[in-house]
Amino acid sequence: MEHGTHAHADPDERWLAVTVHVAFFLLLGSSFVRFLTRDQGGPPTEWVVALFAVFCLLYVLGGLLAPAPRAGVAPTARHLVWLGSVTAVWVALLVLAPSATWCAMPLLFAGLHALPPRIAVPVAAVLTVLVVVSEIRVADGALNPNMVVAPPAVAAVATAVLVHLQRQGVRQRVLIQDLVRTRHDLAVAERRAGVLAERQRLATEIHDTLAQGLSSQRMLLQAAERVWGTDPHAARAHLGEAAEITSRNLVEARRFVHDLAPADLTDQSLPDALTVLARRESGPGLTVEFRLDGEPDPGRLPERVEAALLRIAQGALANIREHAAATRAAVTLTFLDDQVSLDVADNGRGFDVGEGGFPQAAAESVGGPPGRRPAGRHPEGTRGHGLPAMRIRARQLGGAFAVESAPGEGTVVSVAVPLAPLAPSVSAEEAVL
Repeated sequence: MEHGTHAHADPDERWLAVTVHVAFFLLLGSSFVRFLTRDQGGPPTEWVVALFAVFCLLYVLGGLLAPAPRAGVAPTARHLVWLGSVTAVWVALLVLAPSATWCAMPLLFAGLHALPPRIAVPVAAVLTVLVVVSEIRVADGALNPNMVVAPPAVAAVATAVLVHLQRQGVRQRVLIQDLVRTRHDLAVAERRAGVLAERQRLATEIHDTLAQGLSSQRMLLQAAERVWGTDPHAARAHLGEAAEITSRNLVEARRFVHDLAPADLTDQSLPDALTVLARRESGPGLTVEFRLDGEPDPGRLPERVEAALLRIAQGALANIREHAAATRAAVTLTFLDDQVSLDVADNGRGFDVGEGGFPQAAAESVGGPPGRRPAGRHPEGTRGHGLPAMRIRARQLGGAFAVESAPGEGTVVSVAVPLAPLAPSVSAEEAVL
């Protein structure tokens, strides 16, 4: 029977199935009535009635035991056996009772649509020839041309529709397979992009927190080792600073694991956090000053913007402390109507800025002169994550990042992030109106 009997068939397929069923039983009933009223007197009536009953029973059993597959899917052996059996009974019935001629039309829809076109078309042609022969055999008087023309025309239209639907079903399956494959490829690409983005985030966070802290601890421990025998008080001071950095790094690591904001922003604003950062980075040989321009509006500065700007300031000051040989540095936070900007400037040795605001030497960071590696520096190619990390942070916020420097003239790192526009205020009079 048709694929509308399947539980997974859509409503259109079920309506098609109902239509085919109704048409078959109407034609079968009218053929049986015609036989009883006009075609008796030939073969034994009981044999013809039995064939009508077998024909009807086979049709019903086909829907229960041998349903047709979905369009374009190869038919099962059980369905082919059913189709051959019901067709053979119809041919036998046609020989004994020509009144059953038009019962063949529902068979075209009920069974032949499951066959490949190279088989369905010849079978439909044979059924049509049998219909024409049966019509001519029972014709009275002059031959009516419609008896010869109408059955092939109807069969041709029905067969063409079936073949078209079958090929359309094949094309739709191919399209669906392509869409599923494309969706899978897109999901794989998104997962890969997500993994790369997370790796970049991890690298940036580690560089701006743990790596900078460990670098500062190493410098303090080396300084304590150098003066351990000559100035125990200074050595202990260096060890105390290293222990304090260790405590801060431990807090940052825990918050980093939980993907939280920087610890300095837990209970204070960005200007306050930058003030604390400037005070903390100041020490023997380097004075860091924080400046605030404009009036900050906490409601317009998202937490992710505050965290990114603080990380950029931390990274820039760490580079100044390690490589710039500067005596003074200034951190300036500026609030404008449509953006917030952060500038970190120093009076250190500077460097040659390459294309895009990066040092010409790939391994150099802010404040590091190209072609020269300070003592304790890692081999060429293992450093240089500071500026790219800052640029990535600015880009993720939709902002602009720039580096200005020249040998002997210090360095300025700048980042500007756009702010969301304020909603227009509404006066009491406007609200009433």
